[in-house]
Amino acid sequence: MRVRRTFAFLDLSGFTALTEAEGDEQAVAVLGLFRGALRDVCSRRAVRIAKWLGDGAMLVGVDTKAVVAAALETKAWVDVAPEPVTIRCGVTTGAVILLEGDDYVGHAVNVAARLCDLAVGREVLALAAVVPDIPPWATVERGEPIAVRGLEHPVEVVRLGLPAADHDTHPDPVCGIPLQPDTAVAHRRDVDGTEMFFCADSCAETWDQRRVPGGIEAGSVREGWMR
Repeated sequence: MRVRRTFAFLDLSGFTALTEAEGDEQAVAVLGLFRGALRDVCSRRAVRIAKWLGDGAMLVGVDTKAVVAAALETKAWVDVAPEPVTIRCGVTTGAVILLEGDDYVGHAVNVAARLCDLAVGREVLALAAVVPDIPPWATVERGEPIAVRGLEHPVEVVRLGLPAADHDTHPDPVCGIPLQPDTAVAHRRDVDGTEMFFCADSCAETWDQRRVPGGIEAGSVREGWMR
C-alpha cells in the first residue's frame, strides 16, 4: 500500500562521548529523559514514534507541520538541557510503501536517515520540498545542494530552526516556542485577560485541558523537563 508521509530521524549527538565520560548509568538516565520528552511531544502533536534507534528515533506523521514542530520542540529541549549532548535531525516527505501495517519502505525514509547522518549537533536538515508545509514560526536557512550517500544527484537541502527569543516574542505556555502574534497558530485569553499565543492547535487544546478549579492555571509541561 502506497501512502504519503513525513519522516524525521533524530539522533543524540555526543551520546557515545557521554557514555565514556560519565558511565553507562548516567547515559541511560539521559536517554530516559530524552525518550520521555519525545513521547510527550509526539503524543501532544499526534506524531507517531515509528522506531527507537538506540540513542535516536524515527518519527512519522501525516501532517508535515506536526512532524517538523515535534522535531524542533525536542531539539529546543535538548539544547537547553544540562547534559553535554545535542540533537541532530533529518526530515523529508514523500510517497512510500506501508509494509505490514507498521513499517515504511521508500526513498523518503532513506533520505531522512541520510540527512540525519549528515547533520551536525543542533542542526535540522530537511529537503527543500518540505518548506511549503512547515509551521509559520519555523525559520529556514537555505543551503547549497549536497551529495547524499546512495543518491546519484545532489539534493536541495535547507536548515530548519526556531526563532530567537527576545522582548518582542511570546513563549507558547505549553511548549515554550517563541512566537510573534502573526506566527501564532492559536490564541487564548488568560484569566487576567492577557492574550496568549500558541504554536499549534494541539498546544492550545493542551492548555485548555490543564485548567484547574478556581481559575488557577496549571504550569507548562516543560517545567518537569527543566528541573
